[in-house]
Amino acid sequence: MTLTVLAVDDSRTMRDMIRLALVPNGFSVHVAEDGLDGLDVLSGLAPDVIITDINMPRMDGFGFIDAVRAQEDHRATPILVLTTESAADLKMRARNAGATGWIVKPFDPGKLVKALHMVTG
Repeated sequence: MTLTVLAVDDSRTMRDMIRLALVPNGFSVHVAEDGLDGLDVLSGLAPDVIITDINMPRMDGFGFIDAVRAQEDHRATPILVLTTESAADLKMRARNAGATGWIVKPFDPGKLVKALHMVTG
């Protein structure tokens, strides 16, 4: 079964790394450059899981998670935060916004694949 992933990150390098980690493992990967772009891409997509950065221009990860959770179709879609941040208060804020999990960059590709399989169960 192919899992569809939406990866939202303002870093082209990070988007490429996510794609390189996931595509060979059978994932279909769609990317967006920030929260607003992510919402545009999401409008035509039914992802099994969403990966988002926190620090992005135009709309950050918190705003993006809030906007996704406000949509009926995506209330239960798992959202993993992939960021350089590791502060407990930010993790709590992300959880309160509706994030499913938190992965700190730089990420281990194998662990990312495992985490995605865990949250999509």
